[in-house]
Amino acid sequence: MKFFLPVLAVILVGCVAKAPDSRIEAVSDLPLRWHSTPEAKAGIDTRWVSRVGGSRADSLVREALRSNPDMRIAEERVIRAVSVAKTAAASMNPQVSAGLDGGRQKQIFVGFPFGEGGVPSSISENFGGDLSVSWEPDIWGFNRAGQASLIADAQAEGNALRAARASLAAQVMRAWLALVESNEQIALSRESGGFLKATLEIVRDRFANALTDEGGSAAQFRLAESEVANNDAVLAQRMGEREQAIRQLEVLMGRYPKGAIQSAETLPKIPPMPPAGLPSELLLRRPDILEAERRFASSGSLVKQAKLAFYPSFSITARGGTTTDSLRKILNSNFGVWSLAGSVAQPIWAGGAIWSESERIKSADRSNLARLQSTVRKAFGEVEQALIAERFLAAREVALVKALKSSIAAAEAAESDYTGGTGDALTLITAQTNRINLSTGLVSLRRLRLDNRITLHLALGGDYRPGK
Repeated sequence: MKFFLPVLAVILVGCVAKAPDSRIEAVSDLPLRWHSTPEAKAGIDTRWVSRVGGSRADSLVREALRSNPDMRIAEERVIRAVSVAKTAAASMNPQVSAGLDGGRQKQIFVGFPFGEGGVPSSISENFGGDLSVSWEPDIWGFNRAGQASLIADAQAEGNALRAARASLAAQVMRAWLALVESNEQIALSRESGGFLKATLEIVRDRFANALTDEGGSAAQFRLAESEVANNDAVLAQRMGEREQAIRQLEVLMGRYPKGAIQSAETLPKIPPMPPAGLPSELLLRRPDILEAERRFASSGSLVKQAKLAFYPSFSITARGGTTTDSLRKILNSNFGVWSLAGSVAQPIWAGGAIWSESERIKSADRSNLARLQSTVRKAFGEVEQALIAERFLAAREVALVKALKSSIAAAEAAESDYTGGTGDALTLITAQTNRINLSTGLVSLRRLRLDNRITLHLALGGDYRPGK
């Protein structure tokens, strides 16, 4: 017995499973740096929501993370995965159970000679208590491999939750930016409507006075009238887009979509570029890559378990207790009984079931490897695309700002020439339309740059942390 206890302790310690080691080394051919940018600053911006949208956007994201039903679904998946892993760990330990039983039986001896007391009978009582222990020692590590797979699955669900949090934050931010852009576009449409209506009045006056030689033709009047009506249609479109953006944002936040959210009137400034780091760092922080790696690690543990399925299994069962005809004697050791049994089972022939199951698990492992490699390639592609898009979007904005300044000057000059009698209505209307289009295009481009900045944060694995 003194020898048995230390050996048992060593075996029990060996039965404690742990998470499988990382298998990220299966991904090869990693670039040394990003091709779209020479910068490789370390770190990651986890405060990107407040940095892009300020405190108001940050409060909306926090509310969405608390109230969005999809987040609760993701959180419950993590809880279930952890519970499954814990259940598997518990099944590896010795199972102990205790019980009490008792009975009273009356037996009639039919056929015996009757005496004065009638048919003879006998009453017997039986009481017992027992404690039983059963255990399957995991000599080869079969059960540990299975539990390690479940631990990796739980870790994968945890990374899926991280990805869902970042994705929801991005969706809220994009809906909020769409709402803010709509407000800014509505303001521009109303301002443009004022310009166009003023132009229409000038052209109407000339048309009414039949000043054809000075630009008062009916065609020019109808063109100016058409531009006013078109601007009214654009204004209605922008207002509809704003109402849709409000309700989309409310749905993401877990609210009823009644259109009650207020937002800023102008888009925020473009924040500084986030630190891109090195491509190899992406493997250690991007949640979808970490999730795919944990799935691959899980199937690797199952491959190990499938190999161990051909090994023999052991089981030990022990039982002790008492049995007596008196309830008062149920705790008396003089009436004790016990049993101890052990068994060994070696698979010999199962109709090919063990082998086919092993092949299925190996196939799943190969699929998980391909999925991991695909996820990594996709992640690298998203980073490179967002980085290169930022470069050309910034160049477009510089050019568009320059074009807008020129168009404003051209519209003002055309208006001055027209009111002074030296210009024509067509030039004035064209200049004003160009100014309006460039103004709305610049707002859309700035919103597009902010959207791309959000994409870049997600691509770099930027987790969400509430702003200060």
